[in-house]
Amino acid sequence: MKKFEELKTLITSLEEDIDKFYNKQNGAAGTRVRKAMQDLKTLAQEIRTEVQETKNKEA
Repeated sequence: MKKFEELKTLITSLEEDIDKFYNKQNGAAGTRVRKAMQDLKTLAQEIRTEVQETKNKEA
């Protein structure tokens, strides 16, 4: 559950940079968005693996 909370926090923290990139054409914000999206991908994969392992233990 801790990783899911991290995921939600990361998404929330992206809001300002996404606004800066899309509405104000701030290139540096785009770089931060890309990095954060990569972190999201990694975190989502970790959660997915954890869920699968827990599911397999119960079976």
